[in-house]
Amino acid sequence: MKAESKEVSFLRSSMTAESPVFDNSNFLSWFRECGAGSGFRVRRISFDEMDQWSFEPGTQNLVHASGRFFRIEGLRVETNFEPAGRWDQPIINQPEIGILGILSQRFGGIRHFLMQAKAEPGNINTVQLSPTVQATQSNYSQVHGGSAPNYLDYFTQAPAEGLLVDQLQTEQASRFLKKQNRNMIVDVADDDEVPVLDGFCWLTLGEIKKLQWREHFVNMDARSVISCIPYYDAERGFADLSEAQTLAGFEKDLLGSIYAGSGAMHSMDALSAWLTKMKTRYQHRVESIPLADVKNWKITESEIVHESRGYFSVIAVAVEAGAREVARWTQPMLRDAAPGLHGFITQKHAGVLHFLVQGKVEPGNLDVVDLAPTVSRSNIEHQRERASEIPFLDRFLNPRPEEIRYSVLQSEEGGRFFRLENRNTILELDPDSVLDLPEQFIWMTLGQLLEFLKLGHLSVDARTLLSCASLVSGAEDCANPDPR
Repeated sequence: MKAESKEVSFLRSSMTAESPVFDNSNFLSWFRECGAGSGFRVRRISFDEMDQWSFEPGTQNLVHASGRFFRIEGLRVETNFEPAGRWDQPIINQPEIGILGILSQRFGGIRHFLMQAKAEPGNINTVQLSPTVQATQSNYSQVHGGSAPNYLDYFTQAPAEGLLVDQLQTEQASRFLKKQNRNMIVDVADDDEVPVLDGFCWLTLGEIKKLQWREHFVNMDARSVISCIPYYDAERGFADLSEAQTLAGFEKDLLGSIYAGSGAMHSMDALSAWLTKMKTRYQHRVESIPLADVKNWKITESEIVHESRGYFSVIAVAVEAGAREVARWTQPMLRDAAPGLHGFITQKHAGVLHFLVQGKVEPGNLDVVDLAPTVSRSNIEHQRERASEIPFLDRFLNPRPEEIRYSVLQSEEGGRFFRLENRNTILELDPDSVLDLPEQFIWMTLGQLLEFLKLGHLSVDARTLLSCASLVSGAEDCANPDPR
C-alpha cells in the first residue's frame, strides 16, 4: 500500500472533529484539574526583590547573573515606515533559539498530536494548551539547575525522516530583537509506544482547531507550530481532497484558497517581486543602546515605563510553580497597557478566497519587512483616536456582524508577557466591495501565504492568526469565553 503523504495526513486530521480512538468527552474536566493542580502562584514584586536579576552598572540593562536566558536593553529605531520616524524603546534580547515542538502519531489511521496543559507565569488563566515541548535553550540545557523538559529527546535526537515540520520562525518583532524559535512536529512510528505523562493528552488537529474558538485556551506557541503545518506540497501537487467534499461555506472557501493554483490574483513570482520592492522601499535602522540612554522612558522601583504610559512596560514577578522544572523563581516580564488587535480581511476574487496581507516593518525584524495581518496593533485603545490614519483599522473596530468569520481573544506567550491578550479577527468582505490598497498591501491566497510561511517571511501575528482558520464545520459553536 502506498504510504499516505504528510499533507493528506494533516488534512484528514484537521477535518476530524472528534478522535475515533481516544474518548476526549471529559477533556475540559481533565484540563480544569490540570489547572487546579498546577500549584502556580504569581505576584508582582519590585526590581530589588528579584533573585539573580539586576540592573547592570553603567548601562542599566536588566540582566541575569548567569549571562543567559534574556536581557532587557535599549533600542534606537529609525524608519520611514508610517509616520513613526524615530524612537527609543526597551527590547528583549534573547539570541538563543528555543524549541517549540509537538509529537505526532497516527492512531486508527488519523494523525494525533501530543499536547500539554502547561502553566506559565503570564497566562491569564494560568494553564493553556501548549506544545509537547516548549523550552528556551537555557531551559533545556538546564542553566536554571532544574530538570530537563519531558519528551525533549524526541526533538533533539529526531531522525530526518521523522521531521514533519522543522522551521525557524520569528517571534514578536516589536518586543524581541531578531528572535527565532525552532518550530517542530516530529512523527513517531505507528507501532512505537509513547508514554503519556500527567498533564499530556492526544488530540486530532480538528479537536485543537475547535479549542481555538475558546478564549485564552490554545497558547501562542502551539498556534505558531500548528500554523507551519503543510497542507500542500508545491513539488508533489494537490493532496487527495475526496474526504473534503462535505465542507461548505467559509471552511470550503479556505480549502479552495489553499489549492487555488492558477486562480490566484498574483503569481508567486509577482508576490516575491512585490516583497523585494517593499524591502527596498522602506528603511530600517536599529541600534542597540544602554537602557540608561533610552529617551522618554523611566525606571522606577517596580517598572520601566514610557512617560505617556500608553505603551508596554517592564515589570518584575515572583513565581511559585509546583509542577515545573524549577519550583520557584523571579523574572522580568513585559506588560501591555491594553489588549491589541490582529486582523485579516478576506475577500473572494474570481471565486477564490484571498487574504489582504500587509508588508510591515517592526524594530526587531530579521529582514526589514515581514508579512503581517491586514491590521496588527498593540494597545488598540491607544490607537482609536488615530484610527483614520491606520489603513482598514475602522473595519475591525466596528465590524459588521455578517462579515465576522472568527473573532476571539487570544493570549500571547506567557513566559515573557504578563497577561497580554489580542483580539484575533478574520473578516470576509462582500466580493463587490472595492478597497483602495496602499502600496504595502496585497492580496494572497492561503496557499501562497503558507508557501511564504515555509520561508520564514510571516510575522508571528500572521502565523498564529492563520492557525485559527479551521476546516472543522461548526467549530464556532464551541466558543466559550470561560473554559473553566
